[in-house]
Amino acid sequence: MNLTLRQLRYALAAARYGNLTEASRALHVSQPSISMAITQIEEFFGRQVFVRQRGAGVSLTAFGQAVAAKARQVLAEVEALEALAGDNALPSGEFVLGCFEDLAPYCVPSILARLRAKYPAIGVTVREEGFDTIGRRLDDGAVDIALSYDLGLPATVATTVLCELAPQALLPADHALAAKAAVSLAELAEEPLIMTDQAQSWQHVLELFHLRGVRPTRAVRTGSFELQRSMVANRFGIAVAYSRPHGDVSYDGQPLVRRPISDPLPLQRILLAYDRKSALSAAQLVFIEEAKTWFAQVWPDPAAGHPFKESAQAP
Repeated sequence: MNLTLRQLRYALAAARYGNLTEASRALHVSQPSISMAITQIEEFFGRQVFVRQRGAGVSLTAFGQAVAAKARQVLAEVEALEALAGDNALPSGEFVLGCFEDLAPYCVPSILARLRAKYPAIGVTVREEGFDTIGRRLDDGAVDIALSYDLGLPATVATTVLCELAPQALLPADHALAAKAAVSLAELAEEPLIMTDQAQSWQHVLELFHLRGVRPTRAVRTGSFELQRSMVANRFGIAVAYSRPHGDVSYDGQPLVRRPISDPLPLQRILLAYDRKSALSAAQLVFIEEAKTWFAQVWPDPAAGHPFKESAQAP
């Protein structure tokens, strides 16, 4: 028995969605077809490629991750070969984008709108992830490309830097520090510090204070960036953040302000990460270019650490 491209596509869909039912819906085939393809691949290798879980859930084994990486390479080469058959044929194909959950609402819809307008045959499945999962999803093949801050990603990935950010202070609109053009970490350390409850995030924020030799008097963790913003707006404390959504109003309508931090601090990068061992498909390559273009327009001078331009709009 030989492996077929269809079997590889079915297996990669199962790896991406982690569920046979969702994979079958995405490919418009029956669930038994996905299951049969996995069985045939495992019979071919004589080894387990997937771990099957209750409720049709599946995950790649360590060997399966190697198989999936090679399968992606093969399918990318096939797509490139098929593209030669058409004159001026536009890139097509599907892939899974994993995006850090705080960044996803801000940039992903705008980038995908641009992509869809130029390349309607490209399909992108978006998975929102936290710092504790996005690296793992990329490493096990459930995500093809990750858009995130440069935190918690595997050392084996290749990256494309999209922009660099300076941290900013989030303050209640009527806070005394809000009257200042910039604030220091020493001043912020005197206030209750509200952080998001993700290890990579709160550890990074505390490290910024440590770099300046100060320590917050009190720290509180919240479950999300929006809850963090609302807690700040309602005067429960201050925050240090990189995300810059449009508008300075919390979910419940309370105002808050952002102020630059006067201390010299390292910039944080927003980047795209992908498996350096796998060839990028044509669809993934044009997505990367669209993402670079979008961030270049929103953030015209990455090294300067300017805030996002409020007037930036997707076409």
